[in-house]
Amino acid sequence: MTASLTGGLSANPLRQGLRLERTPKPAILTIFGASGDLTVRKLIPALYDLARDRRLPPEFTVVGYARRPYSHEEFREMMKEGVAKYSRSKLGNLWESFSKGIYYFQGDLDNLQNFKDLGEFLQTLDSERGTLGNRAFYMATAPSFFAPIIENLGGAGLAGDVRNTRLVIEKPFGHDLESAQNLNKVVQQVFHEKQVYRIDHYLGKETVQNILVFRFANSIWEPLWNNRYVDHVQITVAETVGVENRGPYYDEAGGALRDMIQNHLVQLLALTAMEPPSAFEADTVRDEKVKVLRATQVGQGPNGLAAVRAQYANGWISGEPVHAYRDEPRVNPDVQTASYIAAKFMINNWRWKGVPFLLRTGKRLAKRVTEIALQFREVPHLLFPSSSAGQLSPNMLVLRIQPDEGISLRFEAKRPVADIAMRSVNMDFHYGGTFEVASPEAYERLLLDFLLGDQTLFTRADEVEAAWKIVTPLIERWEIQKAGDLNYYDAGSWGPSAASKLMDNGRRWRRL
Repeated sequence: MTASLTGGLSANPLRQGLRLERTPKPAILTIFGASGDLTVRKLIPALYDLARDRRLPPEFTVVGYARRPYSHEEFREMMKEGVAKYSRSKLGNLWESFSKGIYYFQGDLDNLQNFKDLGEFLQTLDSERGTLGNRAFYMATAPSFFAPIIENLGGAGLAGDVRNTRLVIEKPFGHDLESAQNLNKVVQQVFHEKQVYRIDHYLGKETVQNILVFRFANSIWEPLWNNRYVDHVQITVAETVGVENRGPYYDEAGGALRDMIQNHLVQLLALTAMEPPSAFEADTVRDEKVKVLRATQVGQGPNGLAAVRAQYANGWISGEPVHAYRDEPRVNPDVQTASYIAAKFMINNWRWKGVPFLLRTGKRLAKRVTEIALQFREVPHLLFPSSSAGQLSPNMLVLRIQPDEGISLRFEAKRPVADIAMRSVNMDFHYGGTFEVASPEAYERLLLDFLLGDQTLFTRADEVEAAWKIVTPLIERWEIQKAGDLNYYDAGSWGPSAASKLMDNGRRWRRL
């Protein structure tokens, strides 16, 4: 009988202690597109760090698959440079033994015979490395190659079954609802859904996962987590970097709407707003995420959909002048690509009816920060003198995802003076200061879960389609109808002034 990739413990990423002790069964991980940036910067450094932490078995093997004519040694040297530069642990004596499990296979991604030859090579490695026929495939390629790779894996007889074979698909999973549905059909013709891991690296971040623990392991928050007490929720993903050398991809992908809103920010919304699952198991957690996504839609404003798009102009970042988006290398200046999106979403269910979820993301903003902020309603009756009313700030709970991961609670306290005078104060929790250990990188956690067979932090087919349905009205407005409503903002600012129009009833964007 073929050995299973997973260990004997149930797949549950939130079982403290047990999860840390689990080690995957021996396997061969084949990375398609292995000569690309993702493999060098993220995947191999993450696997090396897992090996340093003794999370991988000694038989674990990596095969890089790409078109360039590298030898095994040349490929290993490339990966060594990546580990030395990007690993969170220093390159040490472990590299010698770790690198012996790294191989290279030259082949085209659309050539079935190459995949058949790959199958023979993997069988040879099984005998040499003792990997017991267990297979893992990672598609680190351009999205246009996803379907050919999957079809060729099936045609070469490499798809296996749920016991011994798994597949990771990087984002973007489609570029609209129709393409996502078509790709899902291709996947399901070759693989069972239990074999498929659609990866979003944001779900591997420590604070993102802590949303589940914070909400469902503490009885104090659940009674407040609803429209009776929460006024609105702001989810911000701000970057100081520009489009850099990704201009052609960014233009083709459709800018911030597809690159950030449809996946990262919608995932953060789902984890914040979902109902408590009956158990911390992959399908029960993902069932609740799908339910809340199906209840979510773009809100309405005075002039239609409550959303704003913009593109950065010339400005300053950290005291240095930066170019406008249209002046960046390799971008098409005639394309109305949005580097900034702000939108209001409403969730039509019992818990969140009437509570705006305000999402914003952009490049070349004033500060690099990712956070989820829940602003609570004002007190129904102010007991203190009216002169204090202007001093009151709403209570706010902030989940900081990056940088300085942690949680902050803002509340009112009396100042130490004779009169009744109040001031907002913060109660802060910082991961680094509390646990005094370095958090694993997102790809470390997700690769380990993938190898262990834990799908909790990976998106399911229906979840991907539900996320695309949410943003489809914006795609139709901005890309199909070619609406001429592109705004501009200075690089180094917090975005266009038009974004403030999304805020009503005295609400304001949070100053970060």
